[in-house]
Order: sequence, then structure tokens, then C-alpha cells
Amino acid sequence: MTSTHGGPDALGVPAWDFSTNANACGPCPRALAAVQRADARHYPDPAYTALREAIAAFHAVDAARIVLAGSASEFIGRITAWVAREGGRRAWWPALAYGDYAQAAHAWQLQRTNEVAQADLAWLCEPASPLGGPEPLAHSVEGSAAQVVLDRAYEPLRLRGLCSLDPVAQNRVWQLWTPNKALGLTGVRGAYAIAPEHALAEARALDQLAPSWPLGAHAVALLDAWVSPASQDWLAQSLPLLRAWKRDLGAMLADLGWTVLPSDANFFCAAPPHPLNVPALRAHGIKLRDTTSFGLPGHFRLSAQPPKALAALQTALLAQQERVA
Repeated sequence: MTSTHGGPDALGVPAWDFSTNANACGPCPRALAAVQRADARHYPDPAYTALREAIAAFHAVDAARIVLAGSASEFIGRITAWVAREGGRRAWWPALAYGDYAQAAHAWQLQRTNEVAQADLAWLCEPASPLGGPEPLAHSVEGSAAQVVLDRAYEPLRLRGLCSLDPVAQNRVWQLWTPNKALGLTGVRGAYAIAPEHALAEARALDQLAPSWPLGAHAVALLDAWVSPASQDWLAQSLPLLRAWKRDLGAMLADLGWTVLPSDANFFCAAPPHPLNVPALRAHGIKLRDTTSFGLPGHFRLSAQPPKALAALQTALLAQQERVA
């Protein structure tokens, strides 16, 4: 299967990249310095003792609940494999969702079910991708016998609203965190999951399915920096700027006749009034994320970007609009 993703492609790094949901204020200085100082001459501690304890303290949970992962995608594949090994046969994910949920289910021969109550593995994502809003069926997983995973990749970049699941409900599900987006360092792969409160045996089972050293030195440095007060302060200070950039982006697109969908995160989906010449935009250094692979054809997902990027996009879209006219 060919993966569709935002960010760099065969043409390299776009000059004006609206296709990735990384924090456009980044990279976070504290995290960048930590990654640059990482000692790649040596293996990390194979048990990641200090890192597990730091993450656990940050979330105020038992360190035994922390499951480290090479990336969110790696964890998606691993927990799907574990559910299949334990006899699971059915999986549920939202109608519009990150493609790796379906890809992992396909790889491990879990059949899609449209009923959350029938699932052995269920996926939630809030703020959701690609729409950036709440998952309407979030509460339907409460009391479910399924292994429920709440993908929180965009929670640190939430610009309004609250998670549909309250803290008590969150403690009953797996929580998957991918801080590299919030820190503006998506090239460093590293993630972690927090197991449900009474799922320590399941957490150990997931750890046992991991390869040796799933995190390299740079990922350890990134995650350790993520839980530091300096990085959290920087992140908090970036959110008002992202709100302003997102507002300006939405207003510009609306003025050009686009239909802009609501979102709680630093990105949103929008439909242009006419088909876009996407290769021409890319040739001018502008990349957008077509959401067809998410199940939403005719739309693009765009992230909040600085004024120079917005000006470049506006100029390119106006030029295409003039040709259509």
C-alpha cells in the first residue's frame, strides 16, 4: 500500500507547507537543543527507566502504564497485532480517519465493523484528523469491551474546546501521544501510550511485542524535552499565534469562495470553488493535503502558517482563479 502523507515529497521540502499539521511556530528551542545534543554514540537505556518515569510524572500516572513506541504509526501496528493475537477479529474507526488505522487492521485481517459495541479494537482521535473536531461517537465506547485507543496527536495543538472524554473516561482507554507535531520536529520519530488504569498486564504485553530499543537517542531527547516546563511554556505561548494565523487563513480562503469547515485544532479542511491545479501549486513551492485518502474527496486540509506563507498561497490561488475566469 502507498502511504499518503503531508510534508516533504520527491520534490523535497516545500517552501510553503500547508500539508503538515506540525506547529508552524516551531521548532521548540528547548526540544531542538536537546535533539542536537543527543549522544548518538551509545545505545539508550534499553528499559528507558528515566524517560518512563519522567513521562509518568508529567501525566501523574504509574510508570508501569507507559508504553514507548517508535512512532504513532508503529504503535498502531503493534496494538493491532496484539489484539489479533489475542483473538480479536473486528475493528472500528471513524468514517473520516487517519489511514493507518485501516491499514493495520487490513494487515492483521481484522474486519471493519460499523458498530462500536461489536469491535475488539476501536480508534478515537481528538481533535480528529482531517476535520480537527470532536468524534461524535466518542461516548459510545464507554463500557465497551473493546481495546479503545484515543489518539491525542493534536491535543497539544487544540485551539478551542475540550476532549469529549472527561479525565475519568480517559483513564479507561489507551491514550496515544505524538509530541513531535506540537514541538515542530516531525522528523524525529517517537511516541508513547498510556495504558488504561487497570491494564498493567496489557501494557507489559505491548512492551514485550516491541523490538529492542524502539527509541533512538534523538527520540529519547525529544520526549524528555517534551515533558519539561520550558517546552510546555513555549507551546502555551505558541497557541495564540496559531489562532491568529488560522483565523487569517480561513478568512482569506472564504474571500476566495472556499467552503471552510469548523475545527478545534491548528488546521481545518476546506473545499475550493473550482478544481485546483495541485502540481502547479507544488511547482511554486506550495503544498496542500488532499483529503481523499481520509475519505473526504474534494477537500484539502490546511494548517495555520505564518503571514509569508499565507501571502504566497493567496497569490498562487488568485492566479489560478484568474485563469479559470
